[in-house]
Amino acid sequence: MMKQIILDAINENESIFKNISIYIGENPELGHEEFKACKILTDTLKEHQFAVETGICDLPTAFKATFDSGKIGPVIGFMAEYDALPELGHACGHNLIGTMGIAAGIGLSKVLSETGGKVIVYGTPAEETKGGKVTMAEAGIFEELDVAMMVHPLDNYLKSGDSLAMDAIQFEFFGKSAHAAASPHLGINALDAVLHTFNSINALRQHIKPDARIHGVITEGGKAANIVPDYAVAQFYVRAGKREDVNILIEKVKKCAEGAALQTGATVKSSFYEFSYDDMITNQTLSAVFTKQLVSLGVEEAEIHEQRDGSGSLDMGNVSQVVPSIHPYVKICNESYACHTHEFREAAMTDQGRDAMILGAKSMALTGLEILTNKELLAAIKEEFQKNK
Repeated sequence: MMKQIILDAINENESIFKNISIYIGENPELGHEEFKACKILTDTLKEHQFAVETGICDLPTAFKATFDSGKIGPVIGFMAEYDALPELGHACGHNLIGTMGIAAGIGLSKVLSETGGKVIVYGTPAEETKGGKVTMAEAGIFEELDVAMMVHPLDNYLKSGDSLAMDAIQFEFFGKSAHAAASPHLGINALDAVLHTFNSINALRQHIKPDARIHGVITEGGKAANIVPDYAVAQFYVRAGKREDVNILIEKVKKCAEGAALQTGATVKSSFYEFSYDDMITNQTLSAVFTKQLVSLGVEEAEIHEQRDGSGSLDMGNVSQVVPSIHPYVKICNESYACHTHEFREAAMTDQGRDAMILGAKSMALTGLEILTNKELLAAIKEEFQKNK
């Protein structure tokens, strides 16, 4: 009965949810600038009697929307993302993710009078850049949750899996300018220090774990060919399967830059230009419940695959360090479109994409229902979390 109440609630509001995803898709906003998306999502939650706080954790476009039954029970959290990519717009399907989060929360809220507990939808800005969930996790805002969920669009159905921990490090090199032809001996070449850093990191690759990744760009390399560059900048992402491995690897990368500075006579300053992401720890007990709900809603079990190797980095990883979490994927297209492409952006604006969004919302809401009504399940989820932590 309660399952049908949830499904009916989402079905009754399906056209509203789909129109919201279209609106966000047609009005892409970069991280921490998602004012239109934040407003339409929170306005909809308010219409369903959620108590909404905006600007939480000093993030103007973040929000927390709570539906409290007034009865003791588990606290279920759904994550909403809604930032776009520069030039590409919603090429990662965050227009679907944000709407999916509120749809799941609204659907589940309709049975709380019977189950007790709370549903909280979190608006988490800037996933693509500075990771709103990082700031929110550090502030302790997720600690009241019993479980946290979000679903990502993809070209396939994937179970929740791992992600790579990541540091985003910048090296600024300071040298001394000189005329490159008339008096090169008076200069200290900061660009050479950057190039030596890249070469040293390339040599380091022979001695890193298979799941580690180091990739970078030169963002500043000088102003003119006849001037010895006195300032040069390189930025790198340093990734590995576990946070502790990144912590070790980042020190080795720093030594590459320090050695380059020593070789050239330059000085170097290192800093983190984006927030660090922790690795995703999927709660397999919770993940199995979500997969079961997908199947109950018509997805063939054989279509739901284990996550592929070589995943990127997610700020949901930081949430998973605090509370049992999942980050599965639903199929929005039949073609093999990669995220962060024009093709994937278009797929996220199709009827198939919006239908997948509704499917993901229903599956999350029904997963929440199982947790609200099954104490043994919640105990098993928490036991696994403590063991992995």
